[in-house]
Amino acid sequence: MTKKIQIGVSDSTCTASDFIDAWKRAERSKKIETRQQLNFENIETLLKTLTPGRWTLLKTLRTNGSMSIRALAKTLGRDYKNVHNDVRRLESVDLISRTQDNKIEMPWDIIEAQLKLAA
Repeated sequence: MTKKIQIGVSDSTCTASDFIDAWKRAERSKKIETRQQLNFENIETLLKTLTPGRWTLLKTLRTNGSMSIRALAKTLGRDYKNVHNDVRRLESVDLISRTQDNKIEMPWDIIEAQLKLAA
């Protein structure tokens, strides 16, 4: 099964509204589509979190599979400390995770980003 996460910008009011709508559908025994979402308060926070270097890190993990931070830094040709900081940030928003043997992995097959230009 393909694991997909949707990334976007949404304020707390929209997020709460989506939650309430799903709750009401569940109460009426309606089928609820399960989806994984990561919403940021604004585009600035999204872009600060998902920098070009972090996107490259995500793609590298997806292509090469799980690996240690040291191996990841070597593969990327980047400084260990900077890669470690990027890993911590991406872990904090659940875009990457750790395996049982503490390697870094990319659990998503697809990351879908949608940004609206109009309010």
